[in-house]
Amino acid sequence: MTKIKDTDYLFLSAKVRTMERNLLNRDRMEQMLEAHSDLDAVRVLSECGYPEMTEVNVDILNEILSKERDQIFKEISNYMPDPAVMDVFKIKYDYHNAKVILKAEALGTDGNRLFMDIGRVPAAEMADSVRSSEFYNMPPILKKAVIEAREVLGTTKDPRLADSILDQAYFEDMNALAEEAGSEFLLGYVRTLIDIANMRSIVRTSRMGKGTEFLEGVLFAGGDVGVRRILSVVSAGGSVEDLYTTSTLKEAAEAGAAAARGSSLTRFEKLCDDALTAYISKAKYVAFGEAPIIAFLAAKENELTAVRIIMTGRLAGLSADTIRERLRESYV
Repeated sequence: MTKIKDTDYLFLSAKVRTMERNLLNRDRMEQMLEAHSDLDAVRVLSECGYPEMTEVNVDILNEILSKERDQIFKEISNYMPDPAVMDVFKIKYDYHNAKVILKAEALGTDGNRLFMDIGRVPAAEMADSVRSSEFYNMPPILKKAVIEAREVLGTTKDPRLADSILDQAYFEDMNALAEEAGSEFLLGYVRTLIDIANMRSIVRTSRMGKGTEFLEGVLFAGGDVGVRRILSVVSAGGSVEDLYTTSTLKEAAEAGAAAARGSSLTRFEKLCDDALTAYISKAKYVAFGEAPIIAFLAAKENELTAVRIIMTGRLAGLSADTIRERLRESYV
């Protein structure tokens, strides 16, 4: 197999630099927050390439955001030299769909309306595979996890155990794809995601009053701080802050330590996401290669989250200041 070079990304790098101009920046977020009406708020999105909306509610918002994600994924996929890079962003939806399918099967319901059909495996195809117990076209890690989660759900009737199996496989799968792509920037992105997920698990476990045995079952391998070190520090009475004090996650870890003691989770969650944005922002100084594409895809996901936070907050009648506290740093 021919090794993919940075220069193979020249066209796509230039394309995403152009697309970055339409990303939702902080000024546009402020315009949405201070708009006189919800319709005025969503009109700001038309400057970012979103379709005009004549009415707005949660269902319409979800449909618009889903279509925007689908369009971006298809556009980038058409020019992506290495499919493994794109797949790192797609697999989240494979595992989401797997959870929907298995729970719907266990309950005897139809979960089709909850599908997010932008993963590696078409949702209908995955549903057919589960129904027929034939998994020929499913990626190996996903296949193994679906079979195991289905068996556990059937035996225990506990969806949390099934979700845990799929979550473990999700990060394993993502890590494997990043290694396959051979991109240090992508591997760093995935490691940061795993570190953040583990920080959240540590904080959640502490708030629940659970011990290291429970924590061990909800940690993920592959981060810069290993599972064994986490368990060693926590079992010795250490905190999440002790584990990440010398890393780029230091500020988030400090907020996590406070949250573990009972403070609000809002600031901790925000700082976790801001740390990820700080990581991908390194790609701004890379002329071409896979890094700008990875950063753009991550930034687009952040944008969709920001739009959801702003508009669901507005629709719920929250003040601009309350919504503003929940917003993450912008990539642009």
